[in-house]
Amino acid sequence: MSPPTADPPPAERVVVVTHATLYAGPGAVPALGAAGFTVVCHDESFTDDEARAKFEAGHGPAVVACPARTPSGAVTWAIRRHGRLDAVISNDVYPGKYLPVEQADVTELRAAAEALLVAPVAVVAKAAAQMKRQGHGRIVLVTSAAPVRPEHGFSYYSSLRAAASAFARAAARELAAEHVTVNAVAPNFLESETYYPEEAWGTEDGQERLRGLLPIGRLGTAREIGNLIVFLTSGRADFVTGEVVGFTGGWA
Repeated sequence: MSPPTADPPPAERVVVVTHATLYAGPGAVPALGAAGFTVVCHDESFTDDEARAKFEAGHGPAVVACPARTPSGAVTWAIRRHGRLDAVISNDVYPGKYLPVEQADVTELRAAAEALLVAPVAVVAKAAAQMKRQGHGRIVLVTSAAPVRPEHGFSYYSSLRAAASAFARAAARELAAEHVTVNAVAPNFLESETYYPEEAWGTEDGQERLRGLLPIGRLGTAREIGNLIVFLTSGRADFVTGEVVGFTGGWA
């Protein structure tokens, strides 16, 4: 095995974050910027120059809103613009829809699979090719802890999230010799308008439900998941690869 290529100075490191305004994005983007990365952000809301400029204005100079429409396209754009790629956060989002097993909807399943499995596989494929050329890189897939305790009516969602986490572990084994780490972060009960909106969970009743559902008794914050993602992309613990790291407040 060849020795890893040394990391560039912090000011030269480049990371891509997909779906930057959703799920783990609001935590990952500022945390990675503060850690010294140039943060290339993909989001479906970046439909024009005005939308991208507005997003960049709300963050520091290290954050760049990418015009690419797809997550894998953002990886290509970042490599072409910066000539390197040090980390990727495949922050994959699709609203879990209640659908009992006997009411399986193949069209819905395919749409969910495209978002939760096909898209991250495409992102990892493009990122891995660049990282192998460089001699190092870190990849984090933001999946879900839902497969640990699947809920009634969410079998396809839990199954696809499990598949994405399994892919992260398999890719880690394949890429370890190339000095590329791959890990999954698997949240549940993360503050998110997609899954745990403030209007439902920020109320007194919602907070009481949380105290009964998980030991820590509250939702995980954007700052907390951002700090975890920074750790996994920092290079300070590259022996950690092929792991599915729960972010659940003791629920799982």
